[in-house]
Amino acid sequence: MKELLIIGGGPAGIAAGVYAARKKINAAIVTDVFGGQSVVSADVRNFIGFTSISGLELAENMERQLRAQDEIEIIDGDRVISVEEKEIAFFAKTENGKIIEAKTLLITTGSKRRKLGVPGEEKYDGKGVAYCSTCDAPLFKDKRAAVVGGGNSGLESAVDLLPYASEIFIFESSDKIKGDAITLERLSKENKVSFLTRSEILEIRGNGFVSGIKYKDLKTGEEKEKELEGVFVEIGWIPNSDIVKNIVETNKYGEIIVDHKTQRSSHSRVWAAGDVADVLYKQNNISMGDAVKAVLNINEYLNSRKR
Repeated sequence: MKELLIIGGGPAGIAAGVYAARKKINAAIVTDVFGGQSVVSADVRNFIGFTSISGLELAENMERQLRAQDEIEIIDGDRVISVEEKEIAFFAKTENGKIIEAKTLLITTGSKRRKLGVPGEEKYDGKGVAYCSTCDAPLFKDKRAAVVGGGNSGLESAVDLLPYASEIFIFESSDKIKGDAITLERLSKENKVSFLTRSEILEIRGNGFVSGIKYKDLKTGEEKEKELEGVFVEIGWIPNSDIVKNIVETNKYGEIIVDHKTQRSSHSRVWAAGDVADVLYKQNNISMGDAVKAVLNINEYLNSRKR
């Protein structure tokens, strides 16, 4: 039986694996791929320690560091599809049929961006379609960009784009912008920002890279087009928490509720870190720190059980 099973191989999971190995916890990590959402980013400029690095290179560096640890079992190319609790142990079943028994769990499965589901979105993902303005806003210097979503995430993305984009179009399907009034007021004073309420994106177009969008004016029913080079999708997140929803408490968004001092969930032997938890800010640097915090607390818990 493992002392700890880490589920997920993004930045949080990798950081947890490194620290678990250093603490000589008998641990395993299961992931289908390493690196998380940033793998698709061409240029990451907010990861501490690197002025600029591609998402793929960053993921490779992190994976290399994890594999340099001798004290952790790495199960990659697979993913956990269910978790059951029996007495003092958890039994995690993987897609490939492997069963892993562990005393404690650290869930670092992250979340996935809620997508528009329109033609061209998948095709131009990473080629003008973006889901992280903090990561990718600098790539749109002197370019025209759309932000889809008028909530707080959408408005904050527009703020991130202000120093870079030549024009910013904020699309919202409802009849009003829902984000914070202070942020809305700031953006409303910017000549380069336009608000298009009651507008629905129908298609993202391009030729190798994004070149424009087709949208519907819901007020008139008219279909229109707009030329631009970037589309930031900010219509919410979907936490990857389904495998433990029968074990831990989640909030209305599906995020695992944790004690932010320790990252422990409502279950005394389950911790969560990264975007799958109810963290306020969805950032790699924060996810990794929270995962380290969780492992240190798990180590204390395991040591206390040995006394």
